Amino acid sequence: MTLKTINIRIDEKLKKQAECLFSDFGMNTTTAINVFLKAVVRERRIPFDIAASEPFYSEANMKHLKKSINQLSERKGKIHDIVEAENEQTMV
Repeated sequence: MTLKTINIRIDEKLKKQAECLFSDFGMNTTTAINVFLKAVVRERRIPFDIAASEPFYSEANMKHLKKSINQLSERKGKIHDIVEAENEQTMV
């Protein structure tokens, strides 16, 4: 088996934290990365969930909702007809 080198850039603090944790597991960073890569190949997926946060709860949308609630509280709201949209992807 021929070994190859992978060079990555990582935040210094994160690197130190990971190295300490790997040491507690009795392995070095190279071994930990190899364990991760073997799991990816074996399972044919990232071995943990990666998900974006719910767009409804985004900072921009929360700001917009608070502004709307304040307008309604101050009786400055506007009445609009309900508009049905298919596959609407944009959040305010």
